[in-house]
Amino acid sequence: MPNPLRIALAQINTTVGDLPGNEARIRNAVREARSLGADIVAFPELTIAGYPPEDLLLKHQFVADNKMYIQRIVDISKGMIVIAGFVDAYFDTLYNAAAVLNNGRWAHTYHKTQLPNYGVFDEKRYFQPGGHIPVFSIGDVNIGVSICEDIWLPNSITECQAFCGDAQIIINISASPYHAGKTRERDQLMKTRATHNRAYVCYVNLIGGQDELVFDGNSLIIAPDGAILARGNHFEEDLLVCDLDVSELKHAREHDRIFLNNREAFPLNPKIQRIPLELPPAPVSRTTITNDIPQELEPIAEIYQALKLGVRDYVRKNGFTSVVLGLSGGIDSALTAAIACDALGAEHVVGISMPSQYSSEGSIADARQLAENLGMPFHIIPIRATFNAYKKMLAGIFKGQGDDITEENIQARIRGNIVMAFSNKFGHLALTTGNKSEVSVGYATLYGDMAGGFSIIKDVPKTLVYQLARFVNREREIIPESTLSKPPSAELRPDQKDEDSLPPYDILDPILEMYVEKDYDANRIVAAGYDPEIVRMVINLVERSEYKRRQAPPGVRITPRAFGKDRRMPITNRYRSDV
Repeated sequence: MPNPLRIALAQINTTVGDLPGNEARIRNAVREARSLGADIVAFPELTIAGYPPEDLLLKHQFVADNKMYIQRIVDISKGMIVIAGFVDAYFDTLYNAAAVLNNGRWAHTYHKTQLPNYGVFDEKRYFQPGGHIPVFSIGDVNIGVSICEDIWLPNSITECQAFCGDAQIIINISASPYHAGKTRERDQLMKTRATHNRAYVCYVNLIGGQDELVFDGNSLIIAPDGAILARGNHFEEDLLVCDLDVSELKHAREHDRIFLNNREAFPLNPKIQRIPLELPPAPVSRTTITNDIPQELEPIAEIYQALKLGVRDYVRKNGFTSVVLGLSGGIDSALTAAIACDALGAEHVVGISMPSQYSSEGSIADARQLAENLGMPFHIIPIRATFNAYKKMLAGIFKGQGDDITEENIQARIRGNIVMAFSNKFGHLALTTGNKSEVSVGYATLYGDMAGGFSIIKDVPKTLVYQLARFVNREREIIPESTLSKPPSAELRPDQKDEDSLPPYDILDPILEMYVEKDYDANRIVAAGYDPEIVRMVINLVERSEYKRRQAPPGVRITPRAFGKDRRMPITNRYRSDV
């Protein structure tokens, strides 16, 4: 048996449903791992199918095809062990599974036992939990294999494998979606599992964007003392390779009173299955592996990278090569354009300024300056004549009514039509530019500025928009300083300001965080020091705007409670928490 054991974790960017593409990525990673002398290479959860496959799992042919493709890669396991995720089926019962391939044969299939069914996860809709817990043996080395949620729950699969099956190495294949702060949460969890079980923890995570979800990678190999031995890159594909020597671990466990107490307190589990695996003798010498652990990203940089990866993968995986958006001269469209240019290249991002009679010269100049700073194509298409044509067309019907929000929305919808015309004519994906604060309270126009295919900052509160804009400008001025300093305005009527309709964002955003993300009721928010009238107004706006959000495009999820996959409220809903 090789000693030490060389483990490789293949942090790859799969695409849901792209079975041949995902197979190719697996083959390429195995080829690279083999060239580095790896004994074991592990891939993320549902590697072949992509994660999450959602209702593709209801298609029998998809499930059958995914099993065919996992069978196709059995041959690449000659001389090594390959662990890859797929959808297993037994008659009409589906399992989230890991195939353990060894030396050109399919050695075992593990079925995930802990199925998450909260937040963005719907696994109990599709899968049944597994009923056995495997421990794989290579000589005197014991390895536990698990899938994502299996390792998140305490006193569960990991402990069973370590305490009852004497597993010294735990390999967890995962698809853990990103939200701000998730990396540190995962680090602490994996360190806890490693130290509690006195085992090496090898955690391989998915990378890439899938609809609204972003997977950040950050795969880990952690020693039994909690030290990080290797870490995958942030938001990039990577292959971690690390040598693990377990020769001293058995002796250390026998003299570790904390481990012995933990093991004694854990009930024996008769479901342990022991499966022998084989590896060729280790070469006399092989290239020494060194691991440079990537520097931890600052919180703002981390969020920015998530947004960048989310839009890049959404555009490319859905077959687009370019995007188009309206540039108002405001901060939301400026940040959206800056992220899109960074993700796709400025030549693939088209900006359109669409001034009306209410647009300030400063806003037009800011939009033009932004486009010049970014180096992106830019057009100015005035809408005054079109707006006046609408007003003339409707004058008889609207006689005596006076201008109101109707006329404001007509302007927004004219602009939406122009953006969509560019999308149709040139094949660009249309980006919307609304932030989470606006989306929450419905401060947006249905079929106007909400018209489009993707929304990069949909889950970004307005106060965070400003922080991200400053981050964009960290080395040079890209977003004009005048855009950052002027009061936010939709510019749909004379002298309009956002604060004419909404509380100041530094008050609005904390209320929204408490109500939307933390599910606080009105009384609890008021108890935190906020004015009851403002709280009541914000809650009413959030609940009345659910119908709008259902018609909004998808966007990158960066908070623990995003609209869409996380927060699912009824449109017809008369309940209000009140003070």
